[in-house]
Amino acid sequence: MLNHIVIMGRLTRDPELRYTQSNTPVASFTVAVDRDFGGRDGGEKQTDFIDCSAWRQTGEFVSKYFRKGSMIVVSGRMQSRKWQDRDGNNRTSWEVSADNVYFGESRRRDEDSRDSYSPSNYGGNGADNNRSASAPAPSAFAELGDDDGELPF
Repeated sequence: MLNHIVIMGRLTRDPELRYTQSNTPVASFTVAVDRDFGGRDGGEKQTDFIDCSAWRQTGEFVSKYFRKGSMIVVSGRMQSRKWQDRDGNNRTSWEVSADNVYFGESRRRDEDSRDSYSPSNYGGNGADNNRSASAPAPSAFAELGDDDGELPF
């Protein structure tokens, strides 16, 4: 049998991290996922709101790095839970139990460099760079000279 689901969407609220009685972390969150098609008349797209849970390190990761509005990719399996409401009616809830979670978009470094590339933002030696050409770029990497006969790896 195969039970695998992958969804991509935006968080509708901040993830809620809780701990079980045995101190196991579990994060609960809801993902808003747009459907690929509009209504029957070609109108507005519909959105599904899918409940998800992530356990242990995955739950802590979601709680630490994702917030309301974050684009998220969730890979996992569909699970159902049966429960009774206050009136004694039997209910069933469906949720995605996340095995893996990924960032759906890159994080913005700052508001000014949101949509553009500037070599100075990445330690490059581009024309926008205000450092002199002889000053080394503040980086953990060193530039190799042309006289090096061997690569260092």
